[in-house]
Amino acid sequence: MKLRILTVTAAILLLISCGTKKTASTAPQASAAPTVTETVKATELTPELAEGKSLYENSCARCHKLYEPKKFTQEEWKPILVSMQKKAKLDDIKMASITNYIHSQL
Repeated sequence: MKLRILTVTAAILLLISCGTKKTASTAPQASAAPTVTETVKATELTPELAEGKSLYENSCARCHKLYEPKKFTQEEWKPILVSMQKKAKLDDIKMASITNYIHSQL
């Protein structure tokens, strides 16, 4: 009798442990996979845009936090970039690179 109880208990524990592992391992895999738009967005930067991104991150982060390009519209970015060019002492070529990067992200 004790052997039957132990066998049934072991079988139930085995079924329960297999069932919970299966559902727990399925959820993280589904959320860990990148979406198609994230994959495309990560590969869109050309060397010129990557240089603009680098300039944006290195020049602008010296004085303040970086804003996401989508936080402002293209019209709102224009006066911001003009005033920041003077403060950061960036030449027109570097500023054009930063502007192109920001506009590409909108």
